[in-house]
Amino acid sequence: MNTTPSSTPHPTSTTSSDSTTPSDSPAPEREQPQLDATKRVRAAGQRALVLGGGGSTGNAWLIGVIAGLFDAGLDVTGADLVIGTSAGSTAAAQIAGASPTELLTAIFAAAPLQRTAPLGSDNGRARTGHVADQLERTARIIAAAVDAADMRRRMGAAALGMETASDDSVQKRWRATVAARLPVQLWPQQTVLITAVDALNGEPVVFDRQSGVDLADAVAASCASGFPYRIGDRHYIDGGYRRNENADLAAGYARVLVLSPFGGRTRTPLDWGMHLAAQLDELRAGGSEVETIFPDSDSEHMFGANAMDLSLRPPAARAGYEQGRALAGRLTEFWC
Repeated sequence: MNTTPSSTPHPTSTTSSDSTTPSDSPAPEREQPQLDATKRVRAAGQRALVLGGGGSTGNAWLIGVIAGLFDAGLDVTGADLVIGTSAGSTAAAQIAGASPTELLTAIFAAAPLQRTAPLGSDNGRARTGHVADQLERTARIIAAAVDAADMRRRMGAAALGMETASDDSVQKRWRATVAARLPVQLWPQQTVLITAVDALNGEPVVFDRQSGVDLADAVAASCASGFPYRIGDRHYIDGGYRRNENADLAAGYARVLVLSPFGGRTRTPLDWGMHLAAQLDELRAGGSEVETIFPDSDSEHMFGANAMDLSLRPPAARAGYEQGRALAGRLTEFWC
């Protein structure tokens, strides 16, 4: 969810639980498989890695942190559960197909030739003021909503009302862009959950390898901040409209490591319970131990309104890398 956060919760520790057994509900239509992984019961495990949203710079920072930890001797990519939201969904799919070092090298080697969000027929050129306009539009929707469910429905309706909602060329270009970022196109055997929101009814959806959805489509839906992404006969919007980190999906896991490019902040009212501190409280109540990693104060300017600035990806990755290396010693005992 490419938005500027506002309210900052305090880092803390938590838990998690999830699902994998088919439900007893009636079978869905042929063209609409049982997408939502939350409808399946899954046993809890030991370690969960949560990768929050944060735009293009957020993705680079996430990869940097993971690579810094890795180079310092702590490999968190083998978590029993990985939860990816928006930019974090891309990172979740990337670390499942390539080493952190390879991914970090690719960020430093890449030239920022095109933007990272589908904007109609602009052929990948950044549109001046797009992020600011998006922030303003979504701020109005948040202000008008009575609660989180109402906000998601309004966000979905606004997305479905866009000209790009029925533009097949936009859908194809966005999918191709997302697929090109993924080292491997297949879901890993490791449990990976990717979040999105149904644009028609505002209901949260969680994709996994049993959802009958290609990995690239799941990631494209989770990153669809500016327009609705179609899978089958349904449209989806950014997973950050559920919660920006969705750490609560790790309930039942003994140790949960949360990487949040937005520093746990939220643009929504705190009484809606969408902020990270509320998620951590839920996990803690279930018995989980949690650690969080936020961008340091020197790199905060690279997120929020600047989250889609491709020129900031290398410095964001570098900042994350240095943080990861610095934190590896403290986190090794927690993780291992």
